[in-house]
Amino acid sequence: MKAMIFAAGLGTRLKPFTENHPKALAVVNGKTLLQRNIEYLKSYGIDEIVINVHHFADQIIAFLEENNYFDISIEISDETDQVLETGGGLVKAKANFTEDFLVINADILTDLNLAEFIKSHQENKALVTLAVSDRNSSRKLYFSDKNELKGWKNLNTNEEIKATDSLENLTELAFSGIHLISPTLFGHIHQHGKFSIMKVYMDLMQSQSIKGFDHSGGILIDVGRPESIIEAEEYFK
Repeated sequence: MKAMIFAAGLGTRLKPFTENHPKALAVVNGKTLLQRNIEYLKSYGIDEIVINVHHFADQIIAFLEENNYFDISIEISDETDQVLETGGGLVKAKANFTEDFLVINADILTDLNLAEFIKSHQENKALVTLAVSDRNSSRKLYFSDKNELKGWKNLNTNEEIKATDSLENLTELAFSGIHLISPTLFGHIHQHGKFSIMKVYMDLMQSQSIKGFDHSGGILIDVGRPESIIEAEEYFK
C-alpha cells in the first residue's frame, strides 16, 4: 500500500516555529514530525510515500535528501505555487494512486494499528474509511450503528451537515486526520484548485460508503500548537 503525507500547510497555530520552518519539521524528542510519520508508515510495511509541500518546501526536500529519503521511495507533490488544501492536494497527486492508499496529516502522531485499520477498510469495501476517536474537538463526525458517516457539526457555531433527518442517536466522534481511500474516489471529485476533502465526503455520504474506524483509547496527538509538542514528548520518546 502507498501513503500520502500532507505536509504543505502553513502551520499558523504552531507559530513562531512556522514563521521560519514548515510544521512537518517541528521536533518531538529529537525527531521531526515528518521523520516520525515516515518511520510509523515504514513499520507497517509502507515503503512508497507521496509528500505534498508548499510552506518552506525547500527545507522539507533538503531534509529528505540529507536522510537519503529514509531508504524508501518518496515522491514530492509540489504545491509551491499555491497551497491546495486536502482535496486539491489529493487531486494533484492522484496519478500516484491506482490502489487503496492511506493519507495522514504530518502533524498527527498516533499509535493507531494500521494493520487493523487497513483490514477493516478492505473488508468493508468502503470508498473511504476515516480514523476517528472519542476525544475533545470543536468539530465532530456522526456515524450510524453500521459505522456509516451520516453527518458533521461545528460545536462552536452549531453549523451542521447531515445525510439523515437528525444527528440524534448517532455516534459522535472526532476525525483523527487519517484516511484510507479507494482511488475510485477521484471519479466522484468534480472540484478544482483549492478545496477541502472533507467537503467532498459530506457531499458523498448520501450515496457512497464512507466508514468510520474507531480507535478510541489509543494515543492521538495533533501537534498543531507549541504546547502540544510538550504533550507529544510524554508519549513519543
